[in-house]
Amino acid sequence: MSDTARHDDAAQLKALGITSGFERSMSFWENFSLGFTYLSPVVGVYSVFAMALKAGGPPMFWNYLLVGLGQFLVCLIFGEVVSQYPIAGGLYPWTLRLTGKKTAWMAAWVYGWALFTTVAAVAVGGAPFLAQLLGIELGNSACIWIAVAMIAASTALNVSGTKLLGRVAMFGFVCELAGAIVVGGYLLLVARQQPLSILFDTAPFGSGMGYLPAFLASSVAAMFCYYGFEACGDLAEETPNAGVAIPRSMRMTIYVGGGAATFVCLALLLALPDLQAAISGADKDPVATTLKTAMGEMGFRAVIAVVMVSFLSCLLSLQAAASRLVYAFARDGMIFASAPLAKLSPNTKVPVNALLVTGLIPVFIASIGHWLQDAVNTIISFAAIGIYIAFQMVVASALIARLKGWKPAGKFTLGSLGTPINVAALVYGTGAVVNMIWPRSPNDPWYVNYAMLVTTAFVVLTGLAYLTMGKPHRPESA
Repeated sequence: MSDTARHDDAAQLKALGITSGFERSMSFWENFSLGFTYLSPVVGVYSVFAMALKAGGPPMFWNYLLVGLGQFLVCLIFGEVVSQYPIAGGLYPWTLRLTGKKTAWMAAWVYGWALFTTVAAVAVGGAPFLAQLLGIELGNSACIWIAVAMIAASTALNVSGTKLLGRVAMFGFVCELAGAIVVGGYLLLVARQQPLSILFDTAPFGSGMGYLPAFLASSVAAMFCYYGFEACGDLAEETPNAGVAIPRSMRMTIYVGGGAATFVCLALLLALPDLQAAISGADKDPVATTLKTAMGEMGFRAVIAVVMVSFLSCLLSLQAAASRLVYAFARDGMIFASAPLAKLSPNTKVPVNALLVTGLIPVFIASIGHWLQDAVNTIISFAAIGIYIAFQMVVASALIARLKGWKPAGKFTLGSLGTPINVAALVYGTGAVVNMIWPRSPNDPWYVNYAMLVTTAFVVLTGLAYLTMGKPHRPESA
């Protein structure tokens, strides 16, 4: 990094009232890899493929294109904001400068708990894949212990510093993208079982507008695969020329990550050996069935080894993003124990205490599963919806700021298209939140059918109570 670039980055932060203690040691490609491994197309598709197929059949594939377009609009708005405010912690400092402390505090509260539950969800979701890799059956408690070990390993790697984080993220990106291309290409070229026409076959779910409810239900799976680009901005103070690099790495995360997810989904659909069994739910794990049929047991385990690398690198990126949010929150004195949480290690220049918190809370969430498996599943259901709600708080804040006269002044702007794109992003995002939270399982217990609604209400209400009684947004509380 040149002295001129270093001076320009420091000057931009100084103008925003910030003196950063981070090292700018994360290259553009490492920053992009962080966003890609957080988005993690392999983890996303493999984890929800069965659910999406059962909900909407093969035409659920088109959701990956439609949701990708919607999230790209959100990404463009984020790019404008981070280009002007390239500050660690992402959503919190952006909203703070767009609309003020109260909105920023709530955005950070919702986003933080969404990240904590996502870390727990990814760790719990990765344990069964490890069991498949080893060829053994594991009980619920054993899977929880594996999840705890994965979180502990991620914490240890993150504490080691930004340079190691960047290198591991880059390694995870290369492995995951290569795995997606190789496996997807093999399934399409060698193991294809189904015609392309299945992508338009809605017969089991109705036709025309009658298919729309099933299509919307299946779209939730694609929504799980299209966030993570915001993590690039969470480490803005550790990336050189952040005002230019971060918007670009965010867009590339959507291009490459979304493209990989779409490709993998298409390959799996066309290689399904028994389409009807997968749709009906008779085949409870169509991903494993497809891979074993196409590649044999050894090939399947090789793929699962790549999947495990994807899970671990996803965990690493998630926790890095969460820790910078906690650090930024604490640096402004907006949470209890702000002093220790706002400290950077003198050796590694990373927020060690914040990293420990972002490890301990997910471990606690995952460990509830030892006794109350349904409860931990309900808590984890908040992971995606919380992130989408926090996203819309930023998008709405940007639109409100525009209407009050804000003109993006960073190196990346949308110009005259900014307001219409902002409106379109907010309309899409609001619709996505409603779609995700909509109860669709009337035959299940209420805590399953309304899991997202209940967990969202709990997080929002507790945040409002803390904000009202603790008044952390007041200067004297810092």
